[in-house]
Amino acid sequence: MIAFRIKITGRVQGVFFRASTKEKADELNVLGWVRNEPDGTVLIEGEGAEDQMKEFRQWCTIGSPASKVEGVVVEEISVQGFNSFEIFY
Repeated sequence: MIAFRIKITGRVQGVFFRASTKEKADELNVLGWVRNEPDGTVLIEGEGAEDQMKEFRQWCTIGSPASKVEGVVVEEISVQGFNSFEIFY
């Protein structure tokens, strides 16, 4: 298991980015959470198998159909032991 904190910039709020992130995470068995930040970015903490996390990180560079991802910053973090993938409001 590996874990990452991912910060995404661009047009990523109000475009179903969080819902699409959860769908992709559930599809790949990635556990963690996603939330909108006050500065207009989206923050994700996710963990899973290395192959799944590689695909998940790649998806984050594209995002939901209506989004326009301009930047992705990935930081490796400690595995937290999440039980599911949640959307925080």
